[in-house]
Amino acid sequence: MSSSAHALPHPGRTTTAACALTGGVAAFQVALAAGAPWGAAAWGGANPGVLPTGLRAASAGSAAVYALLAVTVGSSLVPPHARRRVLTGAAGVTALGTALNLASPSLVERALWTPVAAALTVLLWRARPAPGR
Repeated sequence: MSSSAHALPHPGRTTTAACALTGGVAAFQVALAAGAPWGAAAWGGANPGVLPTGLRAASAGSAAVYALLAVTVGSSLVPPHARRRVLTGAAGVTALGTALNLASPSLVERALWTPVAAALTVLLWRARPAPGR
């Protein structure tokens, strides 16, 4: 099977937006891991400023997951059936993240990350390849 058999048909706006948003979240997590003083906007907001070492490591891991998700959304290297499964699961996880951000004690998380997580949920769901592809 040629690599063009798995190519996305012209990535649409949904795929482009999903890639951009997951990439943006990955970049935010990289910044946190590198010591950006944005702790009030992450991990429940309990650590304003630079995150402690353990949460910086968690942000690094989170950044890797979001980067891989961005690649999965926009890559023709991932077979469509596998991409559908991954994006379905990721949409479920981001839906849970939406609820957790909404319940966060951090005003920044509620105001910023609730709509981001909700948008990502919808975009990941809509970016899934059709069944049977």
